[in-house]
Amino acid sequence: MAVSGDLWSDLAASLGRIGLGFLLAVLISVPLGFTMGALPWAQALLEPIVGLLRYLPASAFIPLLIIWLGIGEASKVALLVLGVVFFNTLMTADVVRRVPRRLLEVSATLGAGRPRVAARVVFPYALPGIIDAMRVNAAAAWNFVVVAELIAATSGLGYRITRAQRFLQTDRIFAILVVIGLIGLTIDVTLRLLRARVGRWSA
Repeated sequence: MAVSGDLWSDLAASLGRIGLGFLLAVLISVPLGFTMGALPWAQALLEPIVGLLRYLPASAFIPLLIIWLGIGEASKVALLVLGVVFFNTLMTADVVRRVPRRLLEVSATLGAGRPRVAARVVFPYALPGIIDAMRVNAAAAWNFVVVAELIAATSGLGYRITRAQRFLQTDRIFAILVVIGLIGLTIDVTLRLLRARVGRWSA
């Protein structure tokens, strides 16, 4: 596969999908989770809704996504977003709620307003935990990208697994699984290093 170039083109397709889908999920879930964690009224309003949506399996939305978005890239990316965004939102909110109250009280005593406290105190304190949540959900994103590519795809590692299964090429299936594992490990190590860098003060 590597010699023919199929592996690299499929890997690029999967990485493109997971990169876009995971980025969109993070851009939605981190601000939403931060708001829910910082504001009690937002938590009371949004957490029941997000909590309910979290229990709906993303794969169950596949028929609807195909109807609404077709079988192109949009439906695959949307499946990734649905699979990650609700879990990451609640995990982010939980991290923000764990910011020590004494830090908020000291900041208020020094005259800092709410926006300044959120930007200068809450977010820096919560950022290492937010990155940890991203690490956990990045693994889930890989599961969803493979599921998305098993259905109506012409490229990607999931598509390549389907073709290998059709011709009973178990060696290729194992090779693709190893590649997925190595890429996932690389992403995890990268996020660990980022967490260590931004959270150096908390070590």
